[in-house]
Amino acid sequence: MGFLWALLALSIMIFIHELGHFLAARFFGVYVERFSIGFGPVIAKKHCCSTEWAISALPLGGYVKMKGQDDTDPTQKSSDPDSYNAKAPWQRIIILFAGPFANFLLAFILYFIVALIGFNELAPKVGKVLPNSPAFTAGLQKGDTIVAIEGMPIKTWEDLSKIISQNTKPLHFTIKRDGKTITLIITPKITKTKNVFGEEVQRAMIGIAPAPEFIKVHYSFTQAIKAAFDKTVEASKFIVLGIEKMIEGVVSPKEIGGVITIMDISAKASQAGLVAFLSFCALISVNLGILNLLPIPALDGGHIMFNLYELITQRAPSEEVLVRLTYAGWIFLIGLMGLGLYNDINRLLGAG
Repeated sequence: MGFLWALLALSIMIFIHELGHFLAARFFGVYVERFSIGFGPVIAKKHCCSTEWAISALPLGGYVKMKGQDDTDPTQKSSDPDSYNAKAPWQRIIILFAGPFANFLLAFILYFIVALIGFNELAPKVGKVLPNSPAFTAGLQKGDTIVAIEGMPIKTWEDLSKIISQNTKPLHFTIKRDGKTITLIITPKITKTKNVFGEEVQRAMIGIAPAPEFIKVHYSFTQAIKAAFDKTVEASKFIVLGIEKMIEGVVSPKEIGGVITIMDISAKASQAGLVAFLSFCALISVNLGILNLLPIPALDGGHIMFNLYELITQRAPSEEVLVRLTYAGWIFLIGLMGLGLYNDINRLLGAG
């Protein structure tokens, strides 16, 4: 059942992405020949609103085939007024950007729904105090709940982490212990640690770890809008940083996952509950948006790059250069998908 939910979620995210392209294309009067979920041979189709709506055999993505545009053959163009090529570069850029934008919008909506339901966050409860740390020296104990720092209410572990990481001055902690309220003064200390990418960094810390206890944080309608926006921006920054670290060699290519990994984690998230499933879907939707904006020929970002060149120079890129770069882009993408599939299989074999 989890697999079916994962497949449905992935299909919806692909559909939303392509719907963004479709709506923008139709807005500018571009004739859309086919709207397909999946690649390869068409297994089901229906004509509606002058477009062929299709489901194809390989559910690894989707595409909107516009008149005068063909990624598999960049030389195919049309000068008809309802073709993609006949539109101004800025119009083509909007059509191209509309797909990733739809993914960001979907992520925002999903995060908004989660915010209204309530985010599952780590409680600000101490699960461990490191020996000889500032927290140990000040008298903080396992089981203490931190309710305020410098008079600012603390609702989640993330709240206290942010305040501690930004200070090296003495801070007044308000603690709940065995039903009593006490105040401790703790001075964060710059300490060597590792970030999420395994890099060694220096950060202000007091030497505590969270207890495995979660609380549900609820938001009002207006608070949920801000929380959803912040979560979408956070996810975007994290994914961009992850790509940057991969280019730098900090993150191993072995960490790249393909559709099998996405389906597997989606299935597990669906079993963990609605909030976990929607949150993961939002993250994947942001991921799709970011990846499609990479300046790689054959992706939306690559096409945007070509159209920006035309917009700035007032001349289209050389057809020969366009063809070579597009084919190079396809080779890179197929190689990347192959690497993801190879890693997926290795993980499955390792798990077995």
